[in-house]
Formats: sequence, structure tokens, C-alpha cells
Amino acid sequence: MTYELPPVISLHKYFIWCNAMRLHFEAGFPKMKAEHDWHDRESIDAVMYMSYWYAGLFVVIEGWRELDLQDANVNVLLTSPNVELLKRYRNGVFHYQKKYFDRRILDFVEDGIDPVHWVRSLHSALSAFFLDWCKTHNADGNLIGT
Repeated sequence: MTYELPPVISLHKYFIWCNAMRLHFEAGFPKMKAEHDWHDRESIDAVMYMSYWYAGLFVVIEGWRELDLQDANVNVLLTSPNVELLKRYRNGVFHYQKKYFDRRILDFVEDGIDPVHWVRSLHSALSAFFLDWCKTHNADGNLIGT
């Protein structure tokens, strides 16, 4: 038997997937060589997981906006010009690009405003939102106790 879950729970699914990519990236990052060797399996894997994490994070942003969710910490981070760069990054990841070092990916990394800190801050803020939401809501989406 299946039943409909609230849209926030559906969005949380994408966040969980995104978070799994982050965990894989963080596990593999220490194995990367200082100079990226694109023949090195650990480097390839770390970049892959980072790219899927970042691209997945934009999917969560799309859902956040579509559902018109509100959280002060998340909302302030979503005012950053990094959001549009992350959208382009996502497109570079999920749409075939002839150039290995496509500008859609490089622009976020090179031109973003402290992109690593911003991604981590956004990820943490979203995580806090979902944890709080799950603690305060029933599976039907209603506040616990109502």
C-alpha cells in the first residue's frame, strides 16, 4: 500500500541523495593528489562525487523555491549570485559537454563567491531545516500535536 507523503518529504529525498554524494566526496577527498591527475582513480571519484553533490544541491534549491519554503538561514544563502552559477554547474554535470573542463563547471569554482564555504553553509542550513521539520511534523505533514 502506498500513500502520498508531503512534498517536503519528497524534497528531503533529494537532499538525502545529495548528502550521500557529499559523504562519498569527503571520504575520497584526502586520497586525491595535490596536482589533479585525471588518470588517478581516487581523483576521478572525488571529483565525480563532488560534482554530483553540487548538482544535487541545485535540485534541492529548485524544489525549495517551488514549494516556497521559508527558513531565514537558507533564504539568505539563496540570495547569493552563486545560485545561478550552481545552476549552470548542474547543467554542466547532467548535460553532455564536449569540453572536459567546461565553463559551466569552472565558472562556479573560479568565479563563485567563496563557493566551497557557501556550498557547505547552504548544505548545513538545509540539513538543519530538514532535521527540525522532521522533528516537528507527522508523516502527513501536520505539526506534531495538532
